[in-house]
Amino acid sequence: MSKVQLVINCVLAVAVAALFCVFFSSPRKTKTEEVQISGEHLPIAFVNSDSILLHYTFAIEANERLMSKQEEATVRLDEKFKAFQRDYETFQREAMDFQKKLESNAFLSRERAESEQARLQQKQDRLVRQQQDLENLQAQLREDFLNEQQKLNLQLIDSVQQFLKEYNADGRYHAIINDAVVLNKVGGYDITDEVVEGLNKRAK
Repeated sequence: MSKVQLVINCVLAVAVAALFCVFFSSPRKTKTEEVQISGEHLPIAFVNSDSILLHYTFAIEANERLMSKQEEATVRLDEKFKAFQRDYETFQREAMDFQKKLESNAFLSRERAESEQARLQQKQDRLVRQQQDLENLQAQLREDFLNEQQKLNLQLIDSVQQFLKEYNADGRYHAIINDAVVLNKVGGYDITDEVVEGLNKRAK
């Protein structure tokens, strides 16, 4: 039997990849009005989501919690697998011993042979149930982890979006965009450092 493994990807960045396509509309214009752009500087800004994950205290702590949960789940599952493996190897030895005795007529009576066979069958049934329990536990641990990951991701997204709304309360930017979705850009539009600094001050 191959070893049951807990496969969980502890990556906050997956849910944050599309985080910063956050638009902040200025007061609605009529059809005859146009957006005025001063100094040819567009009213947009870019934020690097990777930098947010690397330097935002909440994101760092959230990732550490997820890693800790992953490690605990892995240890728990590994301990149960080792116990199952020991029981399975013991059963294999007993089954081989039974077969040898049966072939050499070592049992004193047919009843003793049937009794031993019934005992081994019960043990095999328990091992099958134990294997199923391991698979169910693996699935449950994965589900629990993914739920926790989603919960933390939503908290992270909400935290950043709320900060950006406050940061852009004066409406100086019509859009704050994740630079991961931008193919090319010029300098002067990146506000990542300001956002990270503000987020960390807000978190204290």
